[in-house]
Amino acid sequence: MKKFFIVIAFFLSLNLFAQVEVIPTFIEKWDNSKEYLLAVARAMPEEQYDFKPVAREMSFREQLFHIQDNMLWLSTTHFSARKYEKKVIDKSRSKAQILQDIQASFDQSKAFIQQDSVAELSNKVEFFAGPKSKFQILNLMQDHLTHHRAQIIVYLNLKQIEPPKYVGW
Repeated sequence: MKKFFIVIAFFLSLNLFAQVEVIPTFIEKWDNSKEYLLAVARAMPEEQYDFKPVAREMSFREQLFHIQDNMLWLSTTHFSARKYEKKVIDKSRSKAQILQDIQASFDQSKAFIQQDSVAELSNKVEFFAGPKSKFQILNLMQDHLTHHRAQIIVYLNLKQIEPPKYVGW
């Protein structure tokens, strides 16, 4: 019987450790995603920022704006007390300004997320696709970023520009 309780205690401690690591693990990946997206954005020449492979797709510039606007919407709405204010894309912004915007959006999202506790990640929030846990919102943020970043990597390849080496951890 003593061995049984030792085994149960071991598995419970693993579960507790996993819960404690959720936010720091997400933040580490988020920081790496930021650096990777910035590297991808730097790789495209500024004169190609309005490139889009077909008319129905967003341009490189619009993809970058969409990525950062989405992360701000999700993090502001679900990880802060602030009200999200939708931005309108400013097509006159330079590449340098866009890179600063991306950096600021990642950093603001990170600051909001770091304010939450692990226990709060199981809280349900209202979402257009139905109630979701805050943990699901974190996963959505990363997944959405990855999806659109992959699209603009294709844009680089179409322009014969070698994308930066992948960093996914």
